[in-house]
Amino acid sequence: MNKAKSVAQAKSISSLTKFFLGGLLVAGGTLVASAAFSDSHENVTVSHGYSFFGDLKYGPDFKHLDYVNPDAPKGGFISQWARTPFNSFNPFTRKGNAASLASSGFEDIMVATADDINSSYCLLCETLEYPSDISWVIFNLRPNIAFSDGTPATAHDIKFAFDKFMAEGLPSFRAAFGSFVKDVEVLDDLRIKYTFNDDSPVRDRIGLASIIGPMSQKYFEENELSIDQIWKVPPPGTGPYMYDSHRPDAEIVYRRNPEYWGKDLPINVGRNNFDEIRVVYFGDSQLAFEGFKVGSYTFRSENTSRLWGTGYDFDAIEKGHVIKTELPNGNKAPGQAFVFNLRKEKFQDIRVREAVALMFNFEWSNEALFYDLYARVNGFWDNSDLGAQGVPQGRELEILQSVVDQGNLDASILTDEAVMAASSGPRQLDRRNLRKASALLDEAGWLPSDEDGLRRKDGEVLTIEFLESSTAWDRIINPFVENLKALGIDAKLDRVDPAQEQERSRSYDFDMTTHVITMPYEPSSGLKQWFATEAMEGSSRNLMGLSDPAVDTLVDVVIAAETTADLNASVKALDRVLRAKRFAVMQWFKDVHTVAYWDMYEHPPLPPHALGQLDFWWYNADKAEALKAAGAL
Repeated sequence: MNKAKSVAQAKSISSLTKFFLGGLLVAGGTLVASAAFSDSHENVTVSHGYSFFGDLKYGPDFKHLDYVNPDAPKGGFISQWARTPFNSFNPFTRKGNAASLASSGFEDIMVATADDINSSYCLLCETLEYPSDISWVIFNLRPNIAFSDGTPATAHDIKFAFDKFMAEGLPSFRAAFGSFVKDVEVLDDLRIKYTFNDDSPVRDRIGLASIIGPMSQKYFEENELSIDQIWKVPPPGTGPYMYDSHRPDAEIVYRRNPEYWGKDLPINVGRNNFDEIRVVYFGDSQLAFEGFKVGSYTFRSENTSRLWGTGYDFDAIEKGHVIKTELPNGNKAPGQAFVFNLRKEKFQDIRVREAVALMFNFEWSNEALFYDLYARVNGFWDNSDLGAQGVPQGRELEILQSVVDQGNLDASILTDEAVMAASSGPRQLDRRNLRKASALLDEAGWLPSDEDGLRRKDGEVLTIEFLESSTAWDRIINPFVENLKALGIDAKLDRVDPAQEQERSRSYDFDMTTHVITMPYEPSSGLKQWFATEAMEGSSRNLMGLSDPAVDTLVDVVIAAETTADLNASVKALDRVLRAKRFAVMQWFKDVHTVAYWDMYEHPPLPPHALGQLDFWWYNADKAEALKAAGAL
């Protein structure tokens, strides 16, 4: 089972969110001698795209992305589900519960593609310009950008958005931008210039500057909107889809803008094919599954192995009205894990964390609960060439040695194998791991009581509560709880409603909870939001409260990497150290997309890094009519 706090996925996550997921999109172009923007007559690169570590896949004259069907028809609808509640259309604040796809109307100046994820290409801009030291960048905007209300979007609206985020955005976001950007200047209606601070990481500068697109200054001022408040309806955006209607906690409808300014751009050919995207809300995953079976919504990305293994035997499947299939997934494994709240004193002893991890039996869970669908996750870059393996060598060893020499890391990291998730036997309670865990707790001073067998230290009982809102996780967490009880830990599942889970996570009121730590292929400044000491309070990414000088140092090393070799080595070193800190009990992943949909959609061969159901799939009107004629929908 994959954890999905919101099952309905956006066509593409807002890059404001991507930044904090660690995914700055960062230099291919043409060098030209230019004095237009520099008194020193420096060489300036002018390009349609940007990639720090190599050539762009797509040249300036490409006609469409390789993985789309350029002749895909427009029309129809697609619908998927999300979990209640929602009460806001503002995805940029922690206030309220943001509606699914609330960020879909906002566009970035540049975007990545699903087959060239470490590059970014002009969307709102025609070209960008920057000098060799990347001390500044100028985006030359397209002249026809418009908001969904028909008003033009200009460089002034981008500057307005930047100023709003700096004044009203999350503190961590403001701090990040403030450390990078010295000045933002509107040169004219179609040109905006970012000047960067000298000490900001060079690799991230252009990627960071490109992720704030326009917000309608006219609309925000007329309606007195701020970034830090709940929005009852979304403001007009420049994206291909616009808000149409909603019923509270029941359904949201987004409609394709027939006047979308960018519909004929090569990067958009064969994309944004549905007339409508609908999100249908349910109270829990089981209710949502029952709704799918009767056609309440039409596309389901299945993240419950039990349902995938046993639930898809309903009438619509038998009659061929619903397609159940596995599609290739080339993405690296998400760092899904049970995380400890390190802010709590009882979890600050690594022996306690290691003992707890030994009690989770993945092998038994995979066979008994998951129908052997999953593989174990060991680290944060599994299923890629960035994950730590074996003992450190070469450049990775040099990087780790420098941290050891600073006195912030035990020298054993230089010779030990990379930490792997504990393996267990076929029975739910692995007695060998139980003995290991018991010895670790004894060493840590948590001794079993003669009266009741509970582990106590200085009179305090060792307790662990798992915070969870989904009933689907009961069957996974409860066996883990039983194993911990066998160890003498007073463990229990604390299942709450989604709103309580969100609030308690935000206030760090938990012992352990499931967290998805999503790392990019080209990590950089966003790592600080996940792992740095500065983010242990006030960040929803560093949920575990990690604060470690060795990790802080390695995050800075990754950010400073200027070659592919240095980046790969530093990420491996960071992955190795993160795993050695044992703040997470790693979970599982699968290398396929398990999806089911009513048989009225088609798709091209998938690119390596996207399922793309809201992006480049399309509606087959003839198939839809056949379903209706059969009484299926």
